[in-house]
Amino acid sequence: MLDWTVVTAAFLTAAVEWVEAFTIVLAVSLSIGWRAAGGAALAALAVLAVMTVATGGVLNLGLEVRWLQLAIGVFLLLFGVRWLAKAVARGAGMKAMHDEAEIFAETRAELSRGDRSASWLIAFKGVLLEGLEVWLIVAAFGLHGRAWISSGAGAAAALVVVLAAGLAVRAPLTRVPENAIKFVVGVMITAFGTYWTFEAVAGERAWPFGDLSLLALAAFYALGGLSLIALIRRTRPVGATA
Repeated sequence: MLDWTVVTAAFLTAAVEWVEAFTIVLAVSLSIGWRAAGGAALAALAVLAVMTVATGGVLNLGLEVRWLQLAIGVFLLLFGVRWLAKAVARGAGMKAMHDEAEIFAETRAELSRGDRSASWLIAFKGVLLEGLEVWLIVAAFGLHGRAWISSGAGAAAALVVVLAAGLAVRAPLTRVPENAIKFVVGVMITAFGTYWTFEAVAGERAWPFGDLSLLALAAFYALGGLSLIALIRRTRPVGATA
C-alpha cells in the first residue's frame, strides 16, 4: 500500500530536478539531435536505476537500527533546510529566481564551444547530477519505514509527467512555479527530517500524536518561512539586489 505523504514529497522533489534535467537535454538535442541526446539521458537514468535497485537491497537485510534512522533524519533535515532557505531567499528578493530559459541559453552557449562527444557528455552529466538528488531522497524515504515503493513511485511519476509535458511543448518548462514547489518541498522534507531525527533520539514518546505531528511540523515550517519572506521584504532596502 502506498504512503501518499511519501509519494507526494518524492514527486515534488523529483519534479523540480527532472525539469532542470529536461532543459539540459532539450538544449543538447538541438545540437546533436533527439536520438543522441535521448541516448545520453537514458544512459544516465540507467545508472540511477542501478543505484536505486542496489540501495533497495539494503531493505532485505532487515536493518531497523536507531543510528540509521538518525542518519536519515539528519540528512533530510539538512537537505530540506537548504531548499527552504533558498526558496525564502528567492521569495524575499534576495536571490534571483531560477530561470530555466537562462539555463537553456547557457547550455546552448556551452555546446557551441564543444564537439558531438562533449555534447553527449553534457546531456549525460546533466541528467545524472540532477538525478542524484532524486536518488538520495528516494533512498532516504525507502530506507525508513519501508516506504521504498512509495518513494520510487513518486519519483517515477514525476519523471513521466515532466517528460510528457516537455515533449508536448518542446521548450524549457519556464511556466513551472519552481520556487513555490521548492518551498513546499523544503517544508515537507524538513518536517520529515525533524520527525525522524527526534524519534531516533527519544523513541516513540518523542511524538505522542504519532504521524499527525508531521502536519503540525509542516505548518510550523511553512508559517515560519512565509513570515521570514514578509519580514525580509518589509525591512530590506528598496532596490537592493542580491
